[in-house]
Amino acid sequence: MFPFKTALNASTLFPFTRDVERQITIASEAGYQGIELWVEDIQTYLSQGGTTDLLCSKLDEARIELVNAIAFFPWADANDEVRKMGMQQAKEEMQFLAEIGCKAVAAPPIGSVEAVTLEQFANYFSELFELGDKLGVEPYLEFWGRAKKLSTLKEAQEVLSRSGIPNAKMLLDPFHMYTGGSPFEELGNLEGSRIGLFHVNDYPDIPTREMIGDDSRVFPGEGVAPTSRIAELLLASGYHGYLSLELFQGSYGSRSAAETASYGLHTLKQNYSNYLT
Repeated sequence: MFPFKTALNASTLFPFTRDVERQITIASEAGYQGIELWVEDIQTYLSQGGTTDLLCSKLDEARIELVNAIAFFPWADANDEVRKMGMQQAKEEMQFLAEIGCKAVAAPPIGSVEAVTLEQFANYFSELFELGDKLGVEPYLEFWGRAKKLSTLKEAQEVLSRSGIPNAKMLLDPFHMYTGGSPFEELGNLEGSRIGLFHVNDYPDIPTREMIGDDSRVFPGEGVAPTSRIAELLLASGYHGYLSLELFQGSYGSRSAAETASYGLHTLKQNYSNYLT
C-alpha cells in the first residue's frame, strides 16, 4: 500500500488555463486525494461570479480535499509598512480560504527579506501563525532555494525553533532543497509532525544548479533527484501526509490536461515507492 496521500498542485495544469472548478475535476478524476489551489485563481473565480459556497460544494462533490493554497503576501518584508499591508492581505485571503475549507496556506519568503534576521523571521511567523489560528487556516513556513534569506532547510528549522510554536510546520520541496544547497540527508533529522506538506518534482543535471529555473522541473523519475532516498527519509520521519505534484512546465506536448494529471500521479506513486522494492 502506498504510504503517503497524493495531491496535485494546480500549477501543474497552468499550460491548459483551466478555472478552479475544472482544476478540481481533473485532479479528482485522475485519482488524487487532494489539491492545492492558487489564491489568484480563486480570486479570479470569485470575481467572475463564483462563490465560496459553490467552490466548497464542488470540492465536496469531487470528494477531494483542498490541502493548501499558494499565496504571496509579504508577511516578513523588511519594510514595516509593506509587512503591515502583507498581514492585512493574509487576513483577507485566509478568511475566504477558511470559507471553502482550506486547511493551510503557503508562507514563503516573498518580498524584500535579505536584511531580515532569522529572529525577526521567527517573530513575524509567530504573528502570522496566530492570525491563521484565529481564522482556521494554518500557515506552512516555506523556504525558497533562490531567496536572499530563508533559502535552506536549516534556516527554516531555526525559524520554527525560535518562533516558540510547538506545532508549527514547514512546506518542503526537493527543487528548493537542491537550488538552495540543502543536503537531502537533512530530512533524516526531521520529525514528520513538523512537515505540513511535501511538494513533489524532479530536476535534470543540465542546466546546472546555479542556472536552473522553475520551468525545468520534471516529473518524478525523469531527473536526477534521489527520489527513492527522499521517500525513505520522509517515511522514517513518521510523515504519512500529502505528496503534492508541483511543476511549472510551459507545455506537455500532446498530452491533455487529464493525461498530464494521470501521468503525474503514476510517476509520483512509482518513484516514491521504489525504495520498498
